[in-house]
Amino acid sequence: MFAWGYPLFGSSILIVLPALLLAAYAQYKVRSTYKRYSRVETATPTSAAAVAKWVMASQAVQGVSIEKTRRGSLSDHYDPRARTLRLSDPDSGSIAAIGVAAHEAGHAIQHAQGFKPLVLRSAMVPAAQIGSQLAIPLFIVGMLFQFSSLVTVGVVLFSAAVLFTLVTLPVEFDASRRAVAVLRSSQMVNEEELGIVKEVLFAAALTYVASAAVAALQLLMILSSSRRR
Repeated sequence: MFAWGYPLFGSSILIVLPALLLAAYAQYKVRSTYKRYSRVETATPTSAAAVAKWVMASQAVQGVSIEKTRRGSLSDHYDPRARTLRLSDPDSGSIAAIGVAAHEAGHAIQHAQGFKPLVLRSAMVPAAQIGSQLAIPLFIVGMLFQFSSLVTVGVVLFSAAVLFTLVTLPVEFDASRRAVAVLRSSQMVNEEELGIVKEVLFAAALTYVASAAVAALQLLMILSSSRRR
């Protein structure tokens, strides 16, 4: 998740206000949902790490290591460069931890199978990082000093960052779909627990939807401001 900087001030802030409210709700929803189900153990004793291994093995994915991340809860992620799945609580048997672990294992499967949206997102990371850090400052400086070239560069860079958030959506949705499909077919969780997994993953997906909405509306605000200069 990249930091997008501060939105430009003025009346155009109203453009992004609905998305900002959605983002705040999404953060609340994912944290409260994860916290609630992190206290609920599965009926069949297992662990997040074991589930992740099973999900990957079901698709013949090998050579992926699993380790504990020190970033705290909800920092689980798959690192394609190191081929490492990092879990915040790999030994937990809670439904929340298992659902998130299965989702991250879904990313490992995407990587192994060359899932095109993931390949595209990985290729876009450098441009998205530059865009999220420099776009707004360059745009503001260009507007203040009437440097049209800087305004254009700022818009282009921010557009790359926005595109990254949009490409992220199918990657995240597909990883959750893969996770749910394997958990259902393997019967590692019962139907009630699978419903909870879906709820946890939906809450997590909402944060990506909100991030994309905020970024897209910020771009619209930037474009609107540049046309009024």
